[in-house]
Amino acid sequence: MRKTIFALSLLSSVFAFSQEKQNNAPKEKQIEGVVITKTKKAVEQKADRTIFDFSEQPQLNNGNVLEGIKKLPGLVATDIAGMMYQGKVLEVYLNGRPLNITSNDLNSFLEGMPANSVERIEVITQPGAEFPATSGGAIMNIITNKNANKYLTATYSGNYSFTNYDKYRSRTTNSVNLNARNKYFGWQLNVGQNYRESMLNGQQDELLTSHTNRYGRGYFAKSGLTFDLGQDRLLLNYDIYHNNNDNYTLSNGHGDLPFNNDPADLREAFYTSSDVAHTNNLRQEAVVTYQKRFADKSQKLDFQFGYTRSDSKFSQDNFFQDGNFAQSPYLPINSVQNGLKDILNNKSVMNIANFKVDYAQPVKILDGGKVSFGGLYEKQDYNTESFGLTNLKYQRQTASTYLEFQAKLKKFDFTLGSRAENYDISGITRFIKDKKVVEADLIPFNKFKLFPNASIQYNMMSQVNVSANYNRKISLPSISALNPNNVTFSGPSTEVNGNPNLQPTIFDNYEVKISAFDYAFIGYSVSSASNQVAQIIRKDGRKLFNEQVNISNMKIHNFNVGLPIPFMVFSKPLSEIMKFNFNPDKINFMYLYAGYQKHEIDNLNNKGFWIFNIMTQIILPKDIKLTANYSYLTPKAGYFYFTAEKPFNNSFDLTLTKKFMNNRLTLSVFANDIFNGQVMQVRSNPPSGEPVMIYSKYDTRNFGLSINYKIPTKNKLAKEDTNILNQTKKEDNGGVMQQGQ
Repeated sequence: MRKTIFALSLLSSVFAFSQEKQNNAPKEKQIEGVVITKTKKAVEQKADRTIFDFSEQPQLNNGNVLEGIKKLPGLVATDIAGMMYQGKVLEVYLNGRPLNITSNDLNSFLEGMPANSVERIEVITQPGAEFPATSGGAIMNIITNKNANKYLTATYSGNYSFTNYDKYRSRTTNSVNLNARNKYFGWQLNVGQNYRESMLNGQQDELLTSHTNRYGRGYFAKSGLTFDLGQDRLLLNYDIYHNNNDNYTLSNGHGDLPFNNDPADLREAFYTSSDVAHTNNLRQEAVVTYQKRFADKSQKLDFQFGYTRSDSKFSQDNFFQDGNFAQSPYLPINSVQNGLKDILNNKSVMNIANFKVDYAQPVKILDGGKVSFGGLYEKQDYNTESFGLTNLKYQRQTASTYLEFQAKLKKFDFTLGSRAENYDISGITRFIKDKKVVEADLIPFNKFKLFPNASIQYNMMSQVNVSANYNRKISLPSISALNPNNVTFSGPSTEVNGNPNLQPTIFDNYEVKISAFDYAFIGYSVSSASNQVAQIIRKDGRKLFNEQVNISNMKIHNFNVGLPIPFMVFSKPLSEIMKFNFNPDKINFMYLYAGYQKHEIDNLNNKGFWIFNIMTQIILPKDIKLTANYSYLTPKAGYFYFTAEKPFNNSFDLTLTKKFMNNRLTLSVFANDIFNGQVMQVRSNPPSGEPVMIYSKYDTRNFGLSINYKIPTKNKLAKEDTNILNQTKKEDNGGVMQQGQ
């Protein structure tokens, strides 16, 4: 039996399987007052999105959010080129609002958020007209809210894990979620902290080899109030996220250093250096939402005002740097043996304010339909500073409106809409040239554009359909890509810069998909992008340059398929299985996912790559659940301007879960990346300059224990509060915590 389980586990993957709550799950009350039993599925396929439930899946929620996201099938997440899902570049949202950060800043933010604070993740592959056109190729919406209950309920979640490479390192997360409602209002408070020690080994060609000890400390608090005003509802939300990280790096390098402290006299040298980098990020969000409701429950009018402020500080200090110059008389490097403070000292401040209106009502179109329309005004200011010099002032104003129709005709569902957006982007950049401050205007972007979308779905039979989708979107350069300051480790051989003159990317997205029973699917999509933002790493002499550029034209092709296989197919006839009303949470099965992706870039011959995910669930004695996951991405393939010399994904994970105390207590024991195969090694293919080999290895192999405990209260018969905050365009979800789009 052990050999059988182990053999099946080797086939496992990161795909989140479809599961229902047990039969004794609590009942939810719909808006109309009809009480139904609500099932929760771990993965759900819809016409325009895929929904992954995190709350019930220990293999996803036992670490930080970034670790859980990397286990989602079809998703590729790298340090060098951001995130993509099934061939689409992702815009990351938190509770329906864009984070406006990418790359290293995004990874740090997600690393600082415990995965057990996430309720679910929606990957919206076909954003309709009601979503901002700036959603780009697709949206990954991370939803952290819980439902509010009458009286008081409380849930504690904790996690401990460790790694043991060159030394023992610990990681802990703790959070408490409180919900309550009285006859006047409902409230929710979710607070948590995390502490993580980790390792990063890196290599940048032959110019730099580094070993970094990373210490991360994060805190968050999410609060919400809801007031029922007759049929209407007022929601108030305030969230705060704080991360304070220190990275201690010991490096060996080969580069050009100042001779006799003369910056104008650079000479080849071999050196050893010890540095520390400090990162301090604070993000605050406040949202006010008023929901007007009518006698017809499908008629809605929402008003929302939101404000976000994000402050970031980054500095780097040098403890010592020594070595020798490479040419005779091979003099020692002794000018900085005592170290230097503030090699880098950079700050940034982002402020975003927006106001939006959304209205929807049913209309008599064909066999029935709905019309939605609304508008959004948003203003963003982003300033960066280096050593007291404000070197970027970026301003953006966006005004938009949309109109979308949905209709049915026999077995067909239709969606047709368009969004109009007007952009006014301007700013200035400052830099030092010949010891003087030079000021220049950014390339302005003042344009009015239309973004149409259309989809058609043919319902062949119950829960089996074929759909075709098209939409045009735009992606504005993220603030981290615009930032001219370096906010990563800097050595004498490395120069990292943002590009304040990046231009927006225009996407045309096409997709055809067949879906069956919410679980199985097969699809093909292509995204055609103009001015795609990409990272370039090149070498010039003994200097590495890390830059952001626009690709004039690019296409991303993606084919993907997902298929669940219950193990009972090997012991029961198919006719009997089709009649069997089973609970996926109680059976042994496997979920298979495969995807093929190819990047077409002018003057670059990129090969495509395959993504494989296999997940296996086995129910052991005493209702212990074994979940095994394996993910793999084929190497020697092109990913933007990089070729993977080793697979981005190559990880095998195991999780054992047991519920106690009438399901109030859930314990999980886990082991991630058991074979220590997760590593990134790529070779750049820059349009100019020499190619570069980049290698990085995190301590991804870790072991730990997670706990989720629903603290008992006296309100055993308390019912869940009605959820009417519009999260998706097809249905109402949500709770006290804000989920506006």
